[in-house]
Amino acid sequence: MDQMQAWAVDHPGPVDDGALQRVRRTVPEPGAGEVLVKVEACGICRTDLHLTEGDLEPKRPGVVPGHQAVGEVVDRGTAAARFAIGDRVGIAWLRGTCGVCEFCRQGSENLCPRSTYTGWDADGGFAEYAVVPEDYAYALPADRPAAELAPWLCAGIIGYRSLLRANLPPGGRLGIYGFGSSAHLTAQLALAQGAELFVVTRGERNQALARELGAAFVGDRPPVPLDSAIVFAPAGEVVPAALEALKSGGTVAVAGIYLSDVPVLNYERHLFHERDLRSVTSNTRRDGEELFRLVARLPVAAHTTVVPFDAVDRALADVAHGRASGSLVAALDS
Repeated sequence: MDQMQAWAVDHPGPVDDGALQRVRRTVPEPGAGEVLVKVEACGICRTDLHLTEGDLEPKRPGVVPGHQAVGEVVDRGTAAARFAIGDRVGIAWLRGTCGVCEFCRQGSENLCPRSTYTGWDADGGFAEYAVVPEDYAYALPADRPAAELAPWLCAGIIGYRSLLRANLPPGGRLGIYGFGSSAHLTAQLALAQGAELFVVTRGERNQALARELGAAFVGDRPPVPLDSAIVFAPAGEVVPAALEALKSGGTVAVAGIYLSDVPVLNYERHLFHERDLRSVTSNTRRDGEELFRLVARLPVAAHTTVVPFDAVDRALADVAHGRASGSLVAALDS
């Protein structure tokens, strides 16, 4: 089979106006050190929405989004030996780094100035087939549903890094602002490690899911000072409120790749008493490897809504309008 179906962004714009188009493409061939993956499922991420609508400018026209893909290796390029034909792998956001810059050498490859990304620099998982450099793919278990694994490849990994960046002490109080795909996975990781969870989110479905997962509080303003907070909502106006909710010495981590402008901060109200504001930029492969070890042994699971491949555009519109709860995953026909 030399042709495949895919979803591509030619001219960014509102998802409701058809910026994401279904197209027919030639099945890609794996290059040196790459594997070809027959996609079983691909998670639908808010970053895909930002790319489609132009908040995140596409690197080239016609790019295929999707960076939470689970599938089977069906071909290998020259010098690719890490995976065998038939192995299940995951394709995530981080696709390549230079390996020689100061950041790569110090273990911070997420800050590599020559880093590349799936579904942005190169075609991603909103397609029947995708290629990935084998060094940036994750080995995944074959005995778990693909749709259950897919959200962990970005929403989970970024959430995990955000949790690390938030400096949450053991048994501490964690505030989560926004409760979409990444947030509901991160909440489970934090709860499994003894945290007390305080969730600020709009939408009854998201609020209900937060309560179902064990949040101690769901509302507009946490009733007690927080040790740490993570802002998942792409809204800069949330940042001052999250900082103000911290106790002395607390930390706010901003998880998104896109954030609207942050309002002017008042030093005494928002930053004094050694409160920290930190950003989160992509992830390292080590983050992903650590996360999947945790997922294998902790009682955590993605709450997914599975949609057919031909409904990816409508599912992305659901993300845009806040109609989604948990994680959306597109499943491809076998």
